[in-house]
Amino acid sequence: MISKLSVLLVDDSHDMLEILRRNMNEIGLNPVATNNIMDAIEILENTEIDLVITDLNIPEVSGIQLIKYMSQHFSSIPILVITGYPNVQDAVEVMKLGAMEYLIKPFTFDELEDAITKVFSQSGIAIDATEIETKRDNFHGIIGRSEAMQKLFQTIDKTKNNRASVLITGESGTGKEMVARAIHYNSDYSSAPFVSVNCAAIPENLLESELFGHVKGAFTGATTNRIGFFQAANGGTLFLDEIGNSSLNVQAKLLRAIQEKEVVMVGDTKVQKVNLRIISATNSNLDEMIQSNSFREDLYYRLNLIIIHIPPLRERIGDIELLINFFNQKYSKEAGKKTLNFSSSIIEIFNSYTWPGNVRELENFIHRLVIMKDEKVTMEDIPNYMKMVISNSTNDSNFVPLIEMEQKYISKVLSAVNNNKTKAAEILGIDRKTLREKLKIK
Repeated sequence: MISKLSVLLVDDSHDMLEILRRNMNEIGLNPVATNNIMDAIEILENTEIDLVITDLNIPEVSGIQLIKYMSQHFSSIPILVITGYPNVQDAVEVMKLGAMEYLIKPFTFDELEDAITKVFSQSGIAIDATEIETKRDNFHGIIGRSEAMQKLFQTIDKTKNNRASVLITGESGTGKEMVARAIHYNSDYSSAPFVSVNCAAIPENLLESELFGHVKGAFTGATTNRIGFFQAANGGTLFLDEIGNSSLNVQAKLLRAIQEKEVVMVGDTKVQKVNLRIISATNSNLDEMIQSNSFREDLYYRLNLIIIHIPPLRERIGDIELLINFFNQKYSKEAGKKTLNFSSSIIEIFNSYTWPGNVRELENFIHRLVIMKDEKVTMEDIPNYMKMVISNSTNDSNFVPLIEMEQKYISKVLSAVNNNKTKAAEILGIDRKTLREKLKIK
């Protein structure tokens, strides 16, 4: 099966390596990446590799030299060449040395997948393309086989090459940035920049400067000209996380930048044209913020041409065991340990827990178990706040709203850590701000 095969990625561009990694994950390959030839040789000598994908124009030691070395020492490993500076002489030389396919950048995901399939086919490795297509438990690092997640994957596919603004909604910890990255890196513009901005993490008085840049002398401390995130993302995607935390003043400037596709640096009067896609995300209710006049309605309609909602983990219970296995394998491999064994009764507890911190909370918890435990997870390893009695009765009076149940669990966690909100937020997989907001809910 293709999912058991490993591919070595060699390219001096960090962005290209990131694109290739995600493409390999979607195809079902296990990627191993490096940005220089000497590390690539060391990996080949110490790791079982089934395919090498290498750029040619790499500083110091070139990709052609790697291919020559492989023809002498690793001639059985197939090679796929990618390059942004094609010429006939190089193409002929690498093919004579043993490279099986030659792709010119930029290429699409389909072109890359077709080339990989041809290389494996020429090497005598049969690949069931239909099985690859229907697998999709892991879509650009987003894990899920539930109906809700399959619909999410389909939406990403439909959205990826459209430059329209996208608004991603969902609770904290559901993976909004991962969805934004999946849209970008699965698109025809994947080689262009992806710039992520956490609007909640930047002080309000600096947000405008960070977004649009500033000129020397614009304010105290502005000793040089500096471009903003809009200019840095030009041609690609700008991801505005926690957009609901931006001030009304910044919202007005954002609206103008999105409408006119131009920005003005702080302290300057010169207009700069920009061409990019805006993807924004929030865990706030923007409709309520509009009603309270804390978010501009006109900006909201500019941002939400396409809305993608990520369901909370409690609404896709069928994905929990899949996520447990994924994080178990991931962190066990990192730690050089055997994967942990989870009994069916412990899986049932995980399925019953509401996971207020969503996937982030689950990931943190599995990571912690991998570090602390060896092989088997027991009931003693599960905190009391996660355990619950499941009533067999179908009487409606035995059920409570999810929000009420979530509040009870948060209270139990706080009680277990002596009301230490920082520790409670860490256990729940959410930040202190989100915890404070959840505690305000009545």
